[in-house]
Amino acid sequence: MRIVDARHGRDALADTLQEALPAGSEVAVLWRDGYGGVAGSASLGASSSLAHRAESLLTRDPLTLHSQRIEASWTTSEGVRVGLAAQLPASISSEARQMWLALARIVIGAHLVALRTLARAESLEKSERLQQALFEIADLAGSDLELADMLRRIHTVVAGLMYAANLYIVLYDDVRDSMRFLYFADQRDTYVAEPERDIPVEEMPNSVTVALLRHGEPLQGPSAAIRERLGVPRDIQHGPDSEDWLGVPMRRDDRICGAIVVQSYDRPDVYGEEERALLAFVAQHILTALDRFHAREELERRVEERTQALQLSNRDLQAEIIERQRAERLQRALFRIAELSITSETLERFYTQVHDVVSDLLYARNFYIALLTDDGERLEFPYSIDERDAQRETRKLASGLTEYVIARGRPLLADRKRIHALESQGLLRSRGSLAHCWLGVPLFRNEAVVGVITVQSYSPAINFSVRDQELLTFVAHHISIGLARKQSQDRLVAAHAELEQRVESRTRELAQANAELLSQIGERLRVEQQLTHQATHDALTGLPNRSQLLDRLSHAIARAQSEPQRTFAVLFLDLDRFKLVNDSVGHSAGDELLIETGRRIVDAVRTGDTVARLGGDEYAILIEDIDGPQVAEELAQRVLRALGEPCWIAGREVFPSASLGIALWHPRYRTGAELLRDADAAMYRAKSSGRDRCAVFDEAMREEAVRILDLEADLRRAINGDGFVAFYQPIVRLDDQRVIGHEALLRWRHERRGLLTPGEFIGVGADSGLIEEVDWILYRQVMDELARGGEGYISVNVSPRHFRSSDFADRLLRMIDQAGADPHRLRIEITEVALLDDVPRALRMLRTLRSHGVLAQLDDFGTGFSALSYLHRFPIECLKIDQSFVAGLVGDTQPESVAVVRAIQALAGTLGIHTIGEGVENEAQRATLRELGCTYGQGYLFGYPAERTNVVPLRLAVTG
Repeated sequence: MRIVDARHGRDALADTLQEALPAGSEVAVLWRDGYGGVAGSASLGASSSLAHRAESLLTRDPLTLHSQRIEASWTTSEGVRVGLAAQLPASISSEARQMWLALARIVIGAHLVALRTLARAESLEKSERLQQALFEIADLAGSDLELADMLRRIHTVVAGLMYAANLYIVLYDDVRDSMRFLYFADQRDTYVAEPERDIPVEEMPNSVTVALLRHGEPLQGPSAAIRERLGVPRDIQHGPDSEDWLGVPMRRDDRICGAIVVQSYDRPDVYGEEERALLAFVAQHILTALDRFHAREELERRVEERTQALQLSNRDLQAEIIERQRAERLQRALFRIAELSITSETLERFYTQVHDVVSDLLYARNFYIALLTDDGERLEFPYSIDERDAQRETRKLASGLTEYVIARGRPLLADRKRIHALESQGLLRSRGSLAHCWLGVPLFRNEAVVGVITVQSYSPAINFSVRDQELLTFVAHHISIGLARKQSQDRLVAAHAELEQRVESRTRELAQANAELLSQIGERLRVEQQLTHQATHDALTGLPNRSQLLDRLSHAIARAQSEPQRTFAVLFLDLDRFKLVNDSVGHSAGDELLIETGRRIVDAVRTGDTVARLGGDEYAILIEDIDGPQVAEELAQRVLRALGEPCWIAGREVFPSASLGIALWHPRYRTGAELLRDADAAMYRAKSSGRDRCAVFDEAMREEAVRILDLEADLRRAINGDGFVAFYQPIVRLDDQRVIGHEALLRWRHERRGLLTPGEFIGVGADSGLIEEVDWILYRQVMDELARGGEGYISVNVSPRHFRSSDFADRLLRMIDQAGADPHRLRIEITEVALLDDVPRALRMLRTLRSHGVLAQLDDFGTGFSALSYLHRFPIECLKIDQSFVAGLVGDTQPESVAVVRAIQALAGTLGIHTIGEGVENEAQRATLRELGCTYGQGYLFGYPAERTNVVPLRLAVTG
């Protein structure tokens, strides 16, 4: 393909695009690169107006759709703006137009890639030619040639790079104000240089060369123009005028010590900026030649650097070629996988061909595909090729490498050392032959892990890399799609075959069933009745389902609205601890309990009441025509008593119980769903009150729901405003009550209710997910307080919810940096639950914070696990003894509390960390804590929470 400017002719690009259009079409395409240059191509016979139209598209989008013209413009990913215009002899279909535009984008994109490649090659060729010339000059400058021979050879080199038929070199002595012509070669000027002769400058007042030395900067242009610009009169003794004259001074440090001049007598504009730069370089090398013994090592170093730069450029080009080849190979593999999902005759054939595709990308001599069974409890291996384990049988889920990848949902690349490490941590146990290097990637379907694709090596000479992992992960995604598509196709083929078989069988049956037509009609009626029953009844218990219950509720509401004296109620029932039954004796046993529960409820209610199963372990009862709420409550108690009787499930005696909510009819209800909603709310009230009881939905519950809704809205407004403030409670040393730090406590200045403590709103914040935003507001205020300076540290409480976020530590450290605070004055208080939720992540997060100076304190210690088996693994600075134990140090529970605190102190001493007693309110508690070895304390005895840390004196007076 020829590449030319669109203003100078056409080339094969436009011809190629024209061939895809009807005969007689014209095509013009232009593009502007990132430097503003415009180039392009036009087909044979294309009008200039079409080229102008394409050029106008470089600065605008196509205006309107024309039936006989195609226009498009876009910007490529490399920043090249493209304008495309085509004139058609007749209109074509929209589909053909879109297909041609898609083809044009691909062809033009490939053409631009070819242009960039060619330009890079030309630039490299030019650089190599210039490099060669510079190498020759450098060699000459460092050689042992005589000065005259060296300068003649330098002249030859310069002449190979630019027009230099007329060249001379002068040296200037600024002390003696004289100059010498070291070298002089000229086609017209007959002057013969005398390198050893010093010529006083005053003898050549009208010389342009002298003017160049005085000017001190390069000069270029016609010699007459230079003389006029510098005020030098014409002097015929200094040779003829030239059409283009270029002179460059030579410098040593900041002194002018000579010049080199080239000139052309018959051609103007021969020299430009590139020639000026080259000549300046030659001038410096002439100086280098004069000082060659001192500069030879420097020149060699610069040549070496230049060579290394070119080698690095070449390596980058080679790497780019390899990367493109790899991308093409990967693309072919993906196309092949997509094709196999359609063309493979069987799943077994599909697996074999997928193995071949993976083998083309990486080492896959040992390869298998593992899939979860439909029940998710077993692992099957539909395809396995292995040097050592020839057969892999279906097995129950265990703790192997494959199950480890399925459980984590992330790829695993492990060598033998890492496999041993995971085994020693109890995370897995390797099955089968031990691989030297193992790589497994999960297969997903609808964001759920359904299997694993694995390659492994038994040889130390073959290892997989992170790049192999990324490649196999990418390929596995497409294999998942192809596998799902193939399985769907197989199911569809099987369904079609089954359908054909059923149709054939049905046809035979109909041919033989003419005599039994009346019987068949009756059977169909029974089937319809059964389907109707299934649509309105629960499949497990046979009770009415939610749909039928809502329908009956709608009728009950309509009757109550038309006959105000009629009333009814809805009872919502939920079994207590039903999940425990499922988890302990299995889902089948749970189904037995659900059936028995439905039977007992039906036996307990009145004839005509509706008992429905809503799903799971939830039931609802509609009782109509009642005299008042006492009827509903009596029925609820009767149901609870019936459910409380023991029963045998799966060979075990079970004592079921339930929580029950009651919603009575009220004219405000419009739908049955509203009644169910309020009965459900009442049920949760009963469950929270201790289970195995009932509760009636009343106005207090409604007001509570409205209060929570309003509080959540206020909470959102407070987050966007400035309603949350940090209060600080001092932490003191128990022996002298010196303040060593503060704990930041959250307060909410509510616009109507005043100052609120966390206990009044934290539940709503946790349920709505807003409490994390509130915590970050508190953290920001603490950082600002730390940035103001002062003594002692400030601790902030961090909930387990924050520790589940992988970026919590980084976000907290960024906030410290942005505020300009000292991280060594910050402590975080965490609970044992946060540590044990995800031990590796918690450990990693605590170490990251500690490395930046942020230490961790364990809050409410003694109320959780409090085990040395895990505590020693974490970088904990301090244990905070829970205030319940501190409060018990005085009173009837003193012996037990003293024993607990003494045990905590012993544990802290073993770990080499200190303790803080929380909730110290009197001198007796302080004294007891000191006797037990506790170092620090916190509580109302030492100070109430205040809005600024400086309101508490650094040293508190010791109370009597």
